[in-house]
Amino acid sequence: MTVTLRDSQADDITAIAAIYGHAVRTGLASFEYEPPDAAEMARRRDGIIAAGYPYIVATDADGSVLGYAYVSAYRPRIAYRFTVENSIYVAQPAHGRGVGRMLLRALIARCTDQGFRLMVAVIGDSANTASIRLHAAHGFRPVGTLPDVGWKFGRWVDSVLMTLALGEGATTPPVE
Repeated sequence: MTVTLRDSQADDITAIAAIYGHAVRTGLASFEYEPPDAAEMARRRDGIIAAGYPYIVATDADGSVLGYAYVSAYRPRIAYRFTVENSIYVAQPAHGRGVGRMLLRALIARCTDQGFRLMVAVIGDSANTASIRLHAAHGFRPVGTLPDVGWKFGRWVDSVLMTLALGEGATTPPVE
């Protein structure tokens, strides 16, 4: 399978909304109950891009979107400005084909180049072994679990926290 990574474009929103909608309806990667419509997904994407964060898509040879990934601010306070939180979603038919690996690798490189120092993964459900393994394979280390932090599909759900130092990490002060 030929996969191309590129910056997302406005006309990717329909596919992005469909991928995310499936994740919301069927999984625990998102703690939303109802999938946002395409207009809301466009608003969210525009805000992330306007803030200077990468938002990328993986496409196949036909240009169909196989998955997407972005980072956003970990928290809004100024002291957190060198820390980002990643989000990766892959279309169901593309699961297990390396799309998530490619997207995460690209996010790590872009964020390192932009001078960020720490990437946080907040993984919904401690049983989400695919996401936990994906992040671990890229050097993320587990730093904690928030037990029973969400309620979805009739049960309490954990969030697993993993982090990856970027660039010089916390070994030196950032360049401001």
